[in-house]
Order: sequence, then C-alpha cells, then structure tokens
Amino acid sequence: MSKKYSFPKSMKDVKTHYCAGCGHGIVHKLIAQVIDELDIQSDVLLVAPVGCAVYAYNYINVDSCEAAHGRAPAVATGLKRVHPDKLVISYQGDGDLLAIGMGETIHAANRGENITVIFINNAIYGMTGGQMAPTSLVGQVTKTTPYGRKAEEVGYPIRACEILNTLVEPKYIERCAVYDVQHINKTKAAIKKALTYQKEKKGYSFVEVLSMCPTNWGVSPVAAAQWVKEAMEPYYPLGVFRDVPAGNVPEAAAPTAGVVNNGGAK
Repeated sequence: MSKKYSFPKSMKDVKTHYCAGCGHGIVHKLIAQVIDELDIQSDVLLVAPVGCAVYAYNYINVDSCEAAHGRAPAVATGLKRVHPDKLVISYQGDGDLLAIGMGETIHAANRGENITVIFINNAIYGMTGGQMAPTSLVGQVTKTTPYGRKAEEVGYPIRACEILNTLVEPKYIERCAVYDVQHINKTKAAIKKALTYQKEKKGYSFVEVLSMCPTNWGVSPVAAAQWVKEAMEPYYPLGVFRDVPAGNVPEAAAPTAGVVNNGGAK
C-alpha cells in the first residue's frame, strides 16, 4: 500500500492552540508542505509579529524571529539583506499588516525586497478579542463596531492586493482562500510559487489568504467557512493580480515614460 499523505517534517508535532475552524493552522500546514517539497527547511527564515500569527514559529519547524507589531516586513528586509541566500517569509495578520504595519508593508513592496509575505485576512482582530480590523466589512459587527462598520465613520475595508498592485516593484501578487479543499489546494500552489520565485531571486511576492475566525465572528466553523465565501469573497475577489515572471504585468504599474533622474522633462 502506497502512502498518500504524511505529516510534514517541517511542522512540529505539537497540539494546536488555535480555535476550532481557524484558518491559521491550515496555512501553517501548507507552508510546511511547500518547504518539504522544495527541500528548503534549512534555508527558511520565518518572521512572525504580534497577533494570532505570532505563534507560527511554535508550529513551523524552521529558524524564526518575532517582530514587533507591524514591523515584520522591516525585520524580514534586514534578515534578507544580511542573509541574501536564505528564504525569508513574513507571516502576518490583517490588523498587523494593514493597520500599524501599513507603512512597512507598502515600502517593502515598493522597494521590491526579495521576500515572501503571507497575509492572513480574517476581517477582524483575533488575538485581542474581536475588534474591527482594516479589513472588516461594511456592516460587520465587531467588539468596536457593535452596530456594524460604518464607512462614513471609519472608511471602507482596505484591499491589500489592489493597493500593492499599483506599485512598480512587486513581482507576484495573488489572493486565495482556505474555506474548502479546492481553494486550500490553490493556496498551497500560490505559496509554492511565491517561495520558488524568491529562491530564483525574482523579487517581492505577496500571497493574501481569506481565512476564518469562528470565535470572534461568533459562528460555527462551518458557518465561518460559508461566510468567507459569501461575504468576504465578493469584496475581496480571488485571483492573480500580478505575475511578472509569467508575463502578467498591469499597465498601471509600469514606470512612467519620459521620466529622468534630475527631475527635468525630455
């Protein structure tokens, strides 16, 4: 009998602390599987900041470093520049990446740092009790929006892939989801492509993953998966936004013709 599935060697054999139905554990497993398949366990450096993402290093068996809240791309930049032959993963949640860490997110992408950012978007602050995140949907009830998020008061949810796709330097940007097996497999393929591109020194890659947070949404794991599909996905459409090595380059991100370094006009 042939073995079809085994526990990833790049994942620690420990009990999870994540809530039932949480998407973090799924993504951890996918990262570990990809590390095994690419045979890069000894070459990976993982950066995880404050939030539910912070415990990634308890599960993924690679050299890891904790970053202050929002600073994972800055720490990842430093690690990559000091160790250019290592593969650096910045693993972040939405409150971290798009709130306090928005500046680091934009500038690391704008510089084209050769790192891989994996962004977990569950539309809420998870670890701190369910407050509104930059990605919380309009009308979504959270601890800090008990009557639903109001765009006229706090603005609209931020779409990370769309923002980064306006920049010149990012080489690969894709939004995925983990609410069913089909999409879990697509997410794994995206993570594998992102790390492969980094290994080939192609540049900055960004993989956003729509994920579930049943506890802070106040629903069952099954209902949470359905909510990602029915509520989140229409606002956060899945797909490849950019894949420069594959020839997918949007015109909006192309450098402006005729610009010269001294600020003058041709």
